[in-house]
Amino acid sequence: MGFADDRLTPLVDEGLGNSAYLVDLGDGRALAVDASRDLRAVREAAERRGLSVAYAADTHLHADFLSGALQLARDDGARVLASAAGRRTFPHTPLEDGDETDLGGLTLRALATPGHTDEHLSFLLLDGKRALGVFTGGSLIVNSAARTDLLGADRTEELARAQYRSLRRLAALPDEVALWPTHGAGSFCSAPPGSERTSTIGEQKQTNPLLAAPDEDTFVRRLAAGLGSYPAYFGRLAEANRRGPAVLTSTPLLPSLDAGQVKSLLSDGGQVVDVRPAADYAVGHIPGSLSVPLRGQFATWLGWLLPDTAPLAFVTGDDQDLDEIVWQAYKIGYERLAGRLTGGMPAWLAAGNPQATTAFVTADRAGTRPYLDVRQEAEYAAGHVPGAVHIELGGLAAQAVDAPARPVVACGHGERAMTAASLLERAGHTDIAVLDGGPADYAAAHDQRLTQDTDGISE
Repeated sequence: MGFADDRLTPLVDEGLGNSAYLVDLGDGRALAVDASRDLRAVREAAERRGLSVAYAADTHLHADFLSGALQLARDDGARVLASAAGRRTFPHTPLEDGDETDLGGLTLRALATPGHTDEHLSFLLLDGKRALGVFTGGSLIVNSAARTDLLGADRTEELARAQYRSLRRLAALPDEVALWPTHGAGSFCSAPPGSERTSTIGEQKQTNPLLAAPDEDTFVRRLAAGLGSYPAYFGRLAEANRRGPAVLTSTPLLPSLDAGQVKSLLSDGGQVVDVRPAADYAVGHIPGSLSVPLRGQFATWLGWLLPDTAPLAFVTGDDQDLDEIVWQAYKIGYERLAGRLTGGMPAWLAAGNPQATTAFVTADRAGTRPYLDVRQEAEYAAGHVPGAVHIELGGLAAQAVDAPARPVVACGHGERAMTAASLLERAGHTDIAVLDGGPADYAAAHDQRLTQDTDGISE
């Protein structure tokens, strides 16, 4: 078996579209790379192999999740490895370009690869002089590269040009070197997202369209063409990671709340998040609550649509994983979790409180309502219902006035559309229907062809 099969374990966060890595150093110790604050997968993988985490390396100041490196230092005594240019304010080993760390039989060499962020490092793993693989974080990723606009539009081109140089530096490594990026399919840090998560340098030289760009200007244009929107919370987490997330001394829990406490929280400026499936929310929900179904993408939409300063109460369904709610919230810095409504909606109604309902309809029952498409730009460009009004879910709260009256709201399946409907209800819209399905279902039911926007951009 190769090294990747034998001693490296990718730990994929499907919701955020990222991969962390656990490397068995061969002596009972491990290296963790780009581990998030939700360390459950790291712990499970380490325990399964009988390893303790001795090193925690971060490739950059992450914008999409809080780093788990500081927690690993506290819990496991791990040595934190990170860029000196990141100016982190907590104890760590600051690394410059070319610095090497002896892992005990293996060596980790820091390579400065700015572009995604200013201080970005890639980590080349060596066995003696032989390069085994490179952890590229948000630099070279499978069939793409990470976005360069997170530090502001005024720096996007400058960082894209830095990314060009960084990718070519990485492409100069031997073809057989394994490529282990952090960002991948589903990550809003990708531009555009790739479909695979790991590769080799040689494969990328053959297949990555950005590496195939004939010159720097073409590279910059191609990269810029893939920059879509990204969650609002991305603007906060890099600085939080520079300071270091608060170290947890116990496992965070979700307390129980009764209906009166939830009602008081709402009146005092708190937020109620309903994590039940879209169909359950449609049947009956607390007026003013936000529908964010619990799934892999829960953290993305929680962080995109709600402030991190308001206390949050949750409405849950039977058998939903409360730990999943907590950890998805905590990994993006949402810690003001007031609790969950004990007994769910039956308890709310039993206390004499009102509920709201939302029509959840199949395509054949959507009628002639205006069609509001809340998918991302790239999805819309790939094919949409003729005459549809397009407002991305992430921008809908600010653009609710532009939404048509009495719409049928649609995404790809219905989850994001139900979230959109809950935002519109909060903004005063009434008589909203949500499509149980996507544009292809609607087109088939209404004998229409999808319109493709050939000028659309990929995300």
